[in-house]
Amino acid sequence: MRSKLFVPASRPELYSKAGSSDADALSFDLEDAVQEDRKPQARLTLAAHLRAMDASRSVKTLIVRVNAFGSDHFLRDIDAVTQGALDMINLPKVESAETVIQVAGLLSDLEKSRGLKHKIGILVNIESPLGLHRVADIAMSHPRITGLQIGFGDLFAPIGIVSAEPFATQHVRIKVKMAAAMAGIPAYDGAYVDIANPEGYRSDALAAYALGFAGKSCIHPTQIAIANEVFRPTRLEIEQARRVVIAAEEAKKSGIGAFVVDGRLVDGPFIAQAYQVLQRAVKLGNGHANTFAAQLDSSQSSTF
Repeated sequence: MRSKLFVPASRPELYSKAGSSDADALSFDLEDAVQEDRKPQARLTLAAHLRAMDASRSVKTLIVRVNAFGSDHFLRDIDAVTQGALDMINLPKVESAETVIQVAGLLSDLEKSRGLKHKIGILVNIESPLGLHRVADIAMSHPRITGLQIGFGDLFAPIGIVSAEPFATQHVRIKVKMAAAMAGIPAYDGAYVDIANPEGYRSDALAAYALGFAGKSCIHPTQIAIANEVFRPTRLEIEQARRVVIAAEEAKKSGIGAFVVDGRLVDGPFIAQAYQVLQRAVKLGNGHANTFAAQLDSSQSSTF
């Protein structure tokens, strides 16, 4: 999910437009984007939309951000949206592993009662000091977790940290990324609220990409193309990875574990990283990477 477009659930006129966008994922929002008195109707409208999509599942990843666990709306939200078209729920304001475990149990019960054939994932929001403090325990709490996502606004504003303050932002990102890595799941960057500043969005996305984040939220369609461009290996990265993999395959024949490529020492972790870059490029449909992977598969028995 390089790009994840938020869609207010209370605005059904935006549903089809969002569906025809280039976003990798759509996140229908029942939480912050919907006023309190409009939440019941938004829930009904979104549930009807998801039911209509059951027969022909979207090629996009479909997510619903429900209201927080323990809120007046949570149980009604999860009951309404647990349907065949849904891929994940986005669980906001998570502060403990126990919350994730309880939500996973509720999803399991609903899936069984409705005969769903797939498990609905949980995309966990880290957006409070306590949630950030416990992020590693949260990340490893349940196999349903499909990723961690940062909520910068809820995390920073209440404690007086200026929005997009670089040191604070990168500190949070690295902590969330490390927790996600421990659990073997992706980390996703939060929203950038200055819609009129595309270069600011790009800089913010590049800072997250440099820390290994897999994608970024989009609160406006104009941000989608930037996210899709940033969160994919560049031509230079693919070419460098290709040279490392070629050298690694040759070194393997000689039993050599460390070698030099482009004047840099390469060993185990850098070899693994090169394979990961190519795997990601193949998954995203890069023709050059696809051709190379096919050639490597046939000649070296490597797997992508």
